[in-house]
Amino acid sequence: MEQTAIHETWSSTRVFILAAVGSAVGLGNIWRFPYLAGENGGGAFVLVYIFAVAMVAMPMLAAELLIGRRGRRSPINTMRILASNEGASPAWRFHGWLMVLIAVIGPSFFSVISGWCLAYIPIAASGTFTGVGGARSAEILQELMDSPGRMIAWHGVFMALTVLIVAGGVNRGLARAVRLLMPTLFVVLVCLVVYAAVIGDVVAGLRFMFTPDFSKIDANAVLTALGQSFLSVSIGVGVMMTYGAYLPGTASIPRGIVVIACVDTLVALTAGLAIFPIVFEYGLAPDEGPGLIFVTLPIAFGQMPGGTLVGTLFFVLLILAALTSSIGLLEVVVSWLTEETQVSRRTLAITAGIVTWVVGIASALSFNVWSDVTPLSMFPLFEHETLFGLVEYLTANIMTPTSVLLIAIFGGWILSSNSSREELALSDGFGFRAWRFLIRYVAPLAVATIFIINLA
Repeated sequence: MEQTAIHETWSSTRVFILAAVGSAVGLGNIWRFPYLAGENGGGAFVLVYIFAVAMVAMPMLAAELLIGRRGRRSPINTMRILASNEGASPAWRFHGWLMVLIAVIGPSFFSVISGWCLAYIPIAASGTFTGVGGARSAEILQELMDSPGRMIAWHGVFMALTVLIVAGGVNRGLARAVRLLMPTLFVVLVCLVVYAAVIGDVVAGLRFMFTPDFSKIDANAVLTALGQSFLSVSIGVGVMMTYGAYLPGTASIPRGIVVIACVDTLVALTAGLAIFPIVFEYGLAPDEGPGLIFVTLPIAFGQMPGGTLVGTLFFVLLILAALTSSIGLLEVVVSWLTEETQVSRRTLAITAGIVTWVVGIASALSFNVWSDVTPLSMFPLFEHETLFGLVEYLTANIMTPTSVLLIAIFGGWILSSNSSREELALSDGFGFRAWRFLIRYVAPLAVATIFIINLA
């Protein structure tokens, strides 16, 4: 069996969990999950989401991690090796290529938005938000978007930070970074929650997020919860497969996925407790999506006591979350390049970062000089989509769901039960059979349903 490890392994299970949680915790946790919970039944949506995580996302996460550890290589070579070992078609290696492609294209637009967060740190720290109204707050964001130079520069700074971490390797780079970034993220988040509890409308925030309204739980709410569960635990993009390849054989995958899912959900809920009491205290709209971060919240920061410090900490929090996700995606690419070349990791990380930055320039320009460029306007679905919108749609609605579906098929139908049991350290009892049923039938059906809805 071709399975020789050529990469470092995580120095401890704790470091792996920090890295995995860091990859899962992103900008979507900070604003998207609390907003979805509030708009789709509050506590009822949270219950549906937790059920989706337990029945679909966690089994999928286990599958991706065990595939990664079984192959001990980058996604491309892992899929090639395991397909060969299981007597499956060599075409499965193209699934690995798909994940690497996602890891290149995804950060190209993700880094642009993360660049906004970086740009807002000095803006908030300088007291610019003090006394701003809705019109001025929108102007601040528009001024940033209208400047190609600023957009590209901040996008470049974010990618440079990502490259700096990944270039250090698994233990000197990634492990050291997550040991610092994740505890800092939790501390900043807790500080913001405490502050929101003191000056905000906690009752309204709790009611918005947790009051069960089962009348809002329809098919759309269920699909939204399913989609958020996949996004939240970072499956299908190759990060967990890559991190799984670095996982020591003695580490328990089942215990790991429980911790990852629980901490990730806790962070998402806690973020809502930091944001919505402030939103309601100052009479702002809670359903602004990305605008909540860059337009609505700055108005509150400009009115509240200590708003300059709180606003600065908030955007620092966003950058911490974005960085822990970004380093995982770049590592997917660098992991493969280290297997295929004799070039140093540092050079490969810099090269991959530059490529991602260059690709992302198109997304940055979509907000200004290329804002009128809509390449697929001949199709009604994409009539008004800029290059940024097309890349985001392609990644989120087509490439990633396809990858998730292929993981379910490979983990449930191609990989032998003996291989899966060995990696999961489970006997052929109820626990393993339940996982096998979920990954073979429930997960593919759920993913296929979401995929079809996204394309409709």
